[in-house]
Amino acid sequence: MKKILLALTAVAAMTGSASAADLGARPYAKAPMAAPVANWTGFYIFGGGGGGLSNADQHVQTTVGAVPLTIDQRQGGSGWFGTVGLGYDWQFSGTWVAGVFADGQFGSIRATIQDPLLGITGNQKLEDSWAAGVRLGWLVAPNVLSYVNGGYSGAHFGSTNFMTLAGAPAGVHLNGYNRNGWFIGGGVENNLNIFGIQSPGWFMKTEYRSAFYNAKTQDILFDAGNLPVGQSIRANSWNQTISTSLVYRFNWTGPVVAKY
Repeated sequence: MKKILLALTAVAAMTGSASAADLGARPYAKAPMAAPVANWTGFYIFGGGGGGLSNADQHVQTTVGAVPLTIDQRQGGSGWFGTVGLGYDWQFSGTWVAGVFADGQFGSIRATIQDPLLGITGNQKLEDSWAAGVRLGWLVAPNVLSYVNGGYSGAHFGSTNFMTLAGAPAGVHLNGYNRNGWFIGGGVENNLNIFGIQSPGWFMKTEYRSAFYNAKTQDILFDAGNLPVGQSIRANSWNQTISTSLVYRFNWTGPVVAKY
């Protein structure tokens, strides 16, 4: 019996060795690739356009002594504009993006100006403005940024030619002027890789902005001789805009993927 057991053990050992020799080497399994991570750090330029609303709290006062002649009344208007700009962003902590930017706007956003005492009315146009500020955003998705921004702004308002209530030239006007202020806003920016179309570096952003400009006193002047009538209009300016822009990011060549 002992001899039989020894024989069976030897046969089993030889069979196992042969089976192991027949098996090939275990295939090499490559580590899975890391999920793509977008890189928002770098310079960008943009251009676009949109529409806006303008509001102003204004009253009439004497040119000499600045004695109020009417109470404050809010006047408004609307219009369109174009915009161009540039900026630089830094991505940090994975999903946060901070940046600086500057842009300019040009177009025609008109607001009503009136002097009820003289029975005249006119439009004052926001012809162009500029802004410089900072923004802070959070990546809703690797290629979608939601952000808020704010900063300093300057604007040029064109001259106003007054009309009578009957629609005839009143023979008086306001000169154009520059004004400074500040703005706050926010928006969403996303990559244009949609519907299977690849567009590396190209983005679209839609932004709301609210700009506030300091009050300005303007003397009403006769067209002939540019002499003061004796009454002035003091008003501030509050402008709200919504724009859509096409953005190009110079560093964007697609998601950054870890290599092994």
